[in-house]
Amino acid sequence: MAQWVQLGLQDGSSLSQEKLVDIHDYIMVILLLILGLVAYMLLSVLASSFSDRYTMEGQMLEFVWTVLPAIVLVSVALPSLQILYLLDEVWDPDITLKAVGHQWYWSYEYDSLDWLKFDSYMTPSLGTSLGDFRLLDVDNRVVLPWGADIRVLVTAADVIHSWTVPSLGVKADAIPGRLNQMGFWMEYPGLFFGQCSEICGANHSFMPIVVESVDIEDFIFWGHMG
Repeated sequence: MAQWVQLGLQDGSSLSQEKLVDIHDYIMVILLLILGLVAYMLLSVLASSFSDRYTMEGQMLEFVWTVLPAIVLVSVALPSLQILYLLDEVWDPDITLKAVGHQWYWSYEYDSLDWLKFDSYMTPSLGTSLGDFRLLDVDNRVVLPWGADIRVLVTAADVIHSWTVPSLGVKADAIPGRLNQMGFWMEYPGLFFGQCSEICGANHSFMPIVVESVDIEDFIFWGHMG
């Protein structure tokens, strides 16, 4: 989860988030190199007293400042397109979870557990104790097994919401009358927090998402107990 004064992205707990972190770092390195080059050229021009008023054309110079930016843009576009297709790819899922946004809570349905259904509300601040996550925890968490292909179907019952869990690298708009889907694969057990990412009314800030990643045996036991 996010930390105080954190500057980078959250640690990736899924393949898609790891790829997003990699492409972010890769593009940031390129931008820093471009910034350094532009700053160096600007300072060199300002600090120099020389001028060349008789140069009317420079074919090599125009070739370089045309081709070099094109190479940089292609080097950024190709891995970005690869990750874009990876994020939209949904394999044959082991488990399908349906998330329905309401004002202001989430409803969940499982297809592999006899259509287990429940609502998930934010834990009130007065009900939290030491060690709890204020404004992030919920009364009923989404429990999913790690190491399995997960598909999430997202929709809404009233207004537009957005089901977002940054650590998993997933975000999908929940639109009334429309069913969006996304897939992910968790690499290890843990707790992953998210929030609605579309302004959906007065209590938009109070409909968090909590995904609990567990072993498959614990998931089956939880499903039968639920």
